[in-house]
Amino acid sequence: MVTEPQSQAVKWAKVIDHTRCIGCHACTTACKSENLVPLSVTRTYVKHVDVGVFPTARRAHQVTRCNQCEHAPCATACPTTAMFKRADGIVDFDKSICIGCKACIAACPYDAIFINPEDHSAEKCNFCAHRIDVGLEPACVVVCPTQAILIGDMNDQESYVAQIINRESVAVRRPEKETLPKLFYKGAHQATLDPLAARRPDGGLFMWSEQQQGAGQVVSGNPNFNNSSAAALLSYDVAHSIPWDWRVSLYTWTKGIAAGVYLVAALLVLFGFMSANNSIWIWATPVVSGVFLAITGALLIWDLEHPERFYLIFTRPQWRSWLVKGAFIIAGYSLVLAVHFVASWSGSRTLQSWLMVAGIPLSVLTAIYTAYLFAQAKARDMWQNPLLPPHLLVQTLLLGSAVLLLAFVWSKGFFAPDGVMIDQIRPEILNLLWLLAILSLLHVLMVWGEVSLTHSTAHARLAVWEMVSGRYKSDFWIGMILSMLGGVIPWLALSGVISTSIGIAGAPLALIGLMLFENAYVQAGQSVPLA
Repeated sequence: MVTEPQSQAVKWAKVIDHTRCIGCHACTTACKSENLVPLSVTRTYVKHVDVGVFPTARRAHQVTRCNQCEHAPCATACPTTAMFKRADGIVDFDKSICIGCKACIAACPYDAIFINPEDHSAEKCNFCAHRIDVGLEPACVVVCPTQAILIGDMNDQESYVAQIINRESVAVRRPEKETLPKLFYKGAHQATLDPLAARRPDGGLFMWSEQQQGAGQVVSGNPNFNNSSAAALLSYDVAHSIPWDWRVSLYTWTKGIAAGVYLVAALLVLFGFMSANNSIWIWATPVVSGVFLAITGALLIWDLEHPERFYLIFTRPQWRSWLVKGAFIIAGYSLVLAVHFVASWSGSRTLQSWLMVAGIPLSVLTAIYTAYLFAQAKARDMWQNPLLPPHLLVQTLLLGSAVLLLAFVWSKGFFAPDGVMIDQIRPEILNLLWLLAILSLLHVLMVWGEVSLTHSTAHARLAVWEMVSGRYKSDFWIGMILSMLGGVIPWLALSGVISTSIGIAGAPLALIGLMLFENAYVQAGQSVPLA
C-alpha cells in the first residue's frame, strides 16, 4: 500500500530580487512605521554602491536585514533564549527576557541586530511575525512598488519563492559561516554583498551624509582592503556601533588576574616551590583573587543594557551559550575562593590544600572560557583562533605571576639594594621572576605569530591590520613594548646584570602592557564591517 507523504512544516524564506529593486527605501520606512523602530537604528535599510566609471557607471542596491538563519548564531549565543528560532524558521526575539549582553550582536555575521535606544533590548527584523501569524505579509513586502521583496514557504515546491530558489541563480551573504541563511538575493552585485568590496568615499562623504569611521563605529569598505576587481564606490551605508566596549576589554584583564593569582600560587604550593603555611597563599591569594573577580563581575553587569536582569542567566540559562557556561564557572570559582578565605580564618590548612582539587581546574576554566565565548561570535574572524585558549592561559599565568610578585614585595617590604646577590633573595621571588620572564616573552612570541602569519579570510586580515596599523595601533604597540620589557627586565635581574629591585619593575610593566594589548585585541576584532 502506498501512503501519502506527510507534509513538511512551513519554513519561511525571503527572496530579494535586485533586478527589480529601485533603491527607493520604501521597505525601510514601512518597517520603521510598522514596528515603531526609533531614529538612529533600522531593522532594514538599502545600501547603495556605484559600480563602474562614468559614463558606464550604474548604481547597485542591496537590501540589508536579518538573514533568518537555519543555524542562527544569535540564538546559540543568547544566554536567556531572548533570541530564538520558531518552528516555522523565523528567528524571533523576546524583549522581556533580554539582558542586553550584546552577545547576539557579536555573533551575527550580517550585522542585523541592534540595541533599541528606547527600551535597551536587542532587536532586528523578525519577518513581521505578528503579521505572518494572522495571515498577512510583512510590511516591506506590501509596500515594495516593484515586487522586489518576495516571501514564501521553502518546503512548498509550488510557491514562487521555492521555484526561484530551486531554479534560478541566487546568492546568500557569507555562506562560509555555514548559518544556512533563508534570505536569498537574486541579481545582486558582488560589490554590494561583500562589505569590503566597495571603496569607501574620500573624507567619509556619502550620498546624503558625512560618516566618519570613529573608534566605536563601523562602516562598510576599507581603503586598505578592496576585495573587488570592479570600480565600486560605496555611496550610501548605515554605520553600526561595535557591541562590546572598553569594559569587556578590561574584564578579560581583571578576570585573568583573578584566575592567575590563585592558579600560580596553587601550582607553586602543589609542586613544593612555596610553603602551604606562607601568608601569601593563606591570605593574599583568596583576597586578591576575590577582589579582582568581584571587579570582573561588576564590569560584566555594568556592560549589560539591563543590569537588573542579570539573574536570568542563572534562572533561565540557555546552555549552548558560553556566556552562561562562563557565569557558572565563575560562580563555582567564587565558591572555592570563599571557602579558602574561611579556611584561612579557621586555620584549616588541610582544607585549603584539598580545595586545589576543584580550584585549579576552575581557575583554568575561568581563564580560558572567554576564548569559547569569543568563538561563538561568528562575525569576528580574528577571534576564531584555535590557539586562543592556550594564549589566554599564558596571559593568565603571566598576570598571576606579576601580581604575586608585587604581593611578595609589598608584604615583606623588599627592595634589594644594588650589590645584593641574586641568591640572597627569597626563593619565592626568584621563582616568580623566572615565571614573569618566561611567560612575558612567550606571550610576545604568541602575539607575533598571530599577527605575522597569513590569515584565512580578508575579515581576519583587516582586524589584524586595525590592531597593528589602524585605529588601535597605539594600544597594541605600547602594550607589546611594555610586555617585552616585562620579560627582559626580569631576565637581566636573574642574570645579575641589574639589581633585583629593578627586575621587579618588570611586573607592573607586564600588567599595563597586557591591559593595553587586551583592549587593542578586543576592539580590533569588532572593527571589521559586516554589512
